[in-house]
Amino acid sequence: MKILMIKEDRKNLWVQAIKWPLYSVAIIPIFISGAFNLFLYENINIFNFFSFIFASILILFWENLTNDLFDSETGIDKFKFHSVVNLVKNKKIISLTAYSSLIMGLFIVYLISRSTNLNVFILVLSCCILGYLYQGPPFRLGYFGFGEPLCWIAFGPLAHSAALIALDPNNNYYSRIPWKEAFLLGSGPSLAITLVLFCSHFHQIKEDKSYGKNSPLVILGARRSAALIPWTIFIIYAFQSFAIINWILPPSCFLFFISFPYAIKLIKILNKYRDKPAYLKSCKFIAIKFQTMNGVGLTIGMLYGLLS
Repeated sequence: MKILMIKEDRKNLWVQAIKWPLYSVAIIPIFISGAFNLFLYENINIFNFFSFIFASILILFWENLTNDLFDSETGIDKFKFHSVVNLVKNKKIISLTAYSSLIMGLFIVYLISRSTNLNVFILVLSCCILGYLYQGPPFRLGYFGFGEPLCWIAFGPLAHSAALIALDPNNNYYSRIPWKEAFLLGSGPSLAITLVLFCSHFHQIKEDKSYGKNSPLVILGARRSAALIPWTIFIIYAFQSFAIINWILPPSCFLFFISFPYAIKLIKILNKYRDKPAYLKSCKFIAIKFQTMNGVGLTIGMLYGLLS
């Protein structure tokens, strides 16, 4: 019986370590960009669509594994039992797996760029560089409170620009990078992704502070950080509403409000338990659900706009 319990505990730790719900942050920008191209041009490069999704998952897999590796070097994950490093106990294998995943992901992106535009590869490579700057030595910019801005840039203008180019079958962006389209389309969704990162630290503010990780939550404190959440959600919705009101997106994209119940749930739990870290581990997953449903609402809204 004891052995079965140990196996079950280890299985649960692996489920937490894999963080499979988190991979929606890699997929949603591609779905949104694909739906936008369909709405504008009534066609997308379907092969590049699935290839880009696979490549993005591989690259995020690298990011997650290396984050655990880099955190293990600072000792901040010493008591994080679902850390991959604590589960595998072999950093060489983890590092080899991580960088093999990165190389495969970038190779797929390179092949996509060969069929479309080299800017796709440059933009995705820039995302990877920002991902390394976030946690990788000697930079570790996440320890200085820059993790959230880096996240917004990577998943916002960079990721959406790359996806728009890669999925466009007509080479409309051959001579330029669609910064304007990516900013208008991706600002809200990428801020929702940044919210996931922000919320992932509510339950570990003391640990972050003790190991010198000055995340925005360490700097602001739990109370002021919790007070930012409603305003952040308001800004996300404001960005997306602006795009709809100015006819960049069809009115059916107001379907993004299907994420509102998760917004309310997140705000309520933070208001109630902001001074009780043990109750806030679920915040990240509520934020992921909010981000996912927000992106799904936009995507379905654009597809409905195409059909109507």
